[in-house]
Amino acid sequence: MDYPALFQPKWNAKKFLLCNLVALALLLVWVWPTGHAAFTQFDEWLFHLLNRPLEQNKVWLWIWTIASMRPFDIVVGLILLALLIKGDWVFKAVQTRAALIGFVLTLILLLVIRTVFSKIIDHTSLQHDSASMVIPDAIKLSDIFPTLEDKWELKDRSSQSFPGDHASVLLIWAMFMTAFSRTVGQRVIIWVLALVFMMPRLVAGAHWGQDDYIGGVMIALLALAWSCYTPFVAAVTGFLLRMTAPIFNVFAKVPLLNCLSIMKPGARG
Repeated sequence: MDYPALFQPKWNAKKFLLCNLVALALLLVWVWPTGHAAFTQFDEWLFHLLNRPLEQNKVWLWIWTIASMRPFDIVVGLILLALLIKGDWVFKAVQTRAALIGFVLTLILLLVIRTVFSKIIDHTSLQHDSASMVIPDAIKLSDIFPTLEDKWELKDRSSQSFPGDHASVLLIWAMFMTAFSRTVGQRVIIWVLALVFMMPRLVAGAHWGQDDYIGGVMIALLALAWSCYTPFVAAVTGFLLRMTAPIFNVFAKVPLLNCLSIMKPGARG
């Protein structure tokens, strides 16, 4: 049986321009001295709001300490992947293979855009240290749990904080899923998860808020625009679906794996 393609091999000029213009607007407001000062003032308030309870509440401390370690990032990645390839949730079961390949391509594009943008920012005065390195009275998880930083890669500081790479990945996942979602309930779940999983870096001070709501959003919008709203993802996904079909056919015979939606035949780019 033949199924409709998930991605369309054509330009979506309206959404392409919207994503790029919003990204440009965010950048311009951020580099504008008055805007930058306002964001910094807001971020200092936000950081104290989220960070100060670490000293006062043990439950808050342990929640965000665990969430700030690298193994938790793996757990988050598995949750996002599971929702992406869950058949008949956002994507039909026969579309999940195309959705997975398309999302990976979008992630690669995100990485390229972020790398280029970061190199440009690093050569300007706009790059900055993370909140935990700048605010004198910051509660630092690495000071409270010094052995966790090396053993479990506890993340609570960065000397190149902008843009938020962790946030940009969560945001591109949320935007990608939202672009294909069909119900309000799906969108609520998608964005609640994205925002909650962005919290650890903000609570620990590894990033300022503007690293996420300016840098992360901007990078994610650019990646979404140049992947989903151009012929890029449709063309490359279609090619990769054909090339990888024999591999998926082999894995589809393996018990348990054959239950996954991405093993369903008939999906196209």
